[in-house]
Amino acid sequence: MRPIRLACGVTAALLVSACAATGTTTTPPASTQESAAPGYLAVADQALPAGGTLNLQVHIDSGAATGYDPQLADVATTWQLLSLSYETLVTIGPDFGVQPLLAEKWDTPDPKTYVFHLRKGVTFSNGREMTADDVVGSLKRLLASKSVWRGQLGPVESVAKDGDDKVKVTLKEAYTPFLAALANVPAAVLPMKEIDDKSVDPATTLLGTGPYVVENHRQDVSWTFKRNDKYWSKDKPAADALNITIAPEEAARIAALQNGSAALATLGNVDSASMLAGARNVQVVTQATTDFYYLMLNTVAPGSKFADPKVRQAINIALDPQQIADVALGGKGKPTAITPAGLPGSCDPAALPSAKQGPEEARKLLAEAGAQNLTFTLSIFATEPAPAVAQVIQQNLQQAGITVKIEQMDEASWSGKVYGKAPAEFDAALSWFAGYADPGMVTKWWNPETAGFNVGFMKPDKDLNALIDTAGKEPAGAAREQALAAVCAKADADAQMIPLVTRPATVAFRGDALSPSLYATEGYGNVLRLVADARVKKTQ
Repeated sequence: MRPIRLACGVTAALLVSACAATGTTTTPPASTQESAAPGYLAVADQALPAGGTLNLQVHIDSGAATGYDPQLADVATTWQLLSLSYETLVTIGPDFGVQPLLAEKWDTPDPKTYVFHLRKGVTFSNGREMTADDVVGSLKRLLASKSVWRGQLGPVESVAKDGDDKVKVTLKEAYTPFLAALANVPAAVLPMKEIDDKSVDPATTLLGTGPYVVENHRQDVSWTFKRNDKYWSKDKPAADALNITIAPEEAARIAALQNGSAALATLGNVDSASMLAGARNVQVVTQATTDFYYLMLNTVAPGSKFADPKVRQAINIALDPQQIADVALGGKGKPTAITPAGLPGSCDPAALPSAKQGPEEARKLLAEAGAQNLTFTLSIFATEPAPAVAQVIQQNLQQAGITVKIEQMDEASWSGKVYGKAPAEFDAALSWFAGYADPGMVTKWWNPETAGFNVGFMKPDKDLNALIDTAGKEPAGAAREQALAAVCAKADADAQMIPLVTRPATVAFRGDALSPSLYATEGYGNVLRLVADARVKKTQ
């Protein structure tokens, strides 16, 4: 693990003495980064010829897909890969606006009714035309499944054909995030004819309408995609093939960029940009995201150390999200509430009750709960910058008299410990959420009865659940922002899952090998969203 870059010194001890004592940190100067176009970090040069092979290297957690069924995909890093072959009715633009994809347009005659006009000439990669039956069947299959994403679609009452080229969705009640929920991979349109006649098993075969087709996949090693020659958008994809290497070690990804064996790579360590500063033809950009890190406190385990809400509130108060952003993320992240910072209508994290208190208030709560000598283990995965985030958490809580032992493990072992059993067998754990494109979406994960993945460590709070539902019904505007503020405050007091800081994506690419398109801000954890636009440079 690389040593973290500290804002107030070069050791963890200096962080305690120089930073925590004053309650302030020094933010490192941000690197200059101009937008290629409004909402974009880079725009592919369409004057370059199409063709060629694009070589990419990504984190190990980006290779987590163990099955191909997009409806069962429950982590953002799997969505990256499946989005190359599967598409949704709508997508998200560079400003989080909902845009047409497989639906050319849609009508909303009232807040509970959506009529989607399907794009003509769309075929699956086997050549069969996509129909309204595929759309209806896909949505009904998702709604009947145990998919994590089913809860994001909200109160759907019915899905039906409305003629040969339209699909009508009726909701039981108004639900503002509905369109944004349709924009993610689990809501993709599947080849329902082949699934129903059992000629295709979506768990083992990718058959979508997207720009690429899987040619080879070695679990946690590599993915090879070739262009879908039947793709409906005639000028895409630009590259003939994609070779995606799953590279666990950051040093290997950096070396691949330096020697030219990778044209693009995702990076985690905040020091990686400076390490590549002298590399010829390598450009490093930071893509802001609505993804964010959060701390899970296990209240379900027998004898839980966090059963008393005062203990959880003390931990929440003692945390310093700004220091986490400055130190662990090199000043690139932002403190956030459970509505992701950066989305229109999100809560102000500085207005949360916990943000207005400090270590002394935390100590007082611990004393009232009889937990003055609290010690617990924080389970984390090894992928950077999670270890750096954990170290700052450890230092923050030390100021309130709390001792944190960090348990670092590989992704698979961490996932098994956190999600493998109910009740889960961990004290506390660090993870991250994709933040999506609507501020009300990720709040639904604070209801374990909807989320499912956290039933092993989180107890439902009926009052919080009611506030989440109320906010979902409000149309965009002042009333909705007030409803979301109530959700944020209640979750802040509950403190079973504590939002920390946004999780920026660092992307490096070789300007002599690749002309990519990248949004300035991404909402679904998908750095590969625009890879079909990327142009491979033939001469290097």
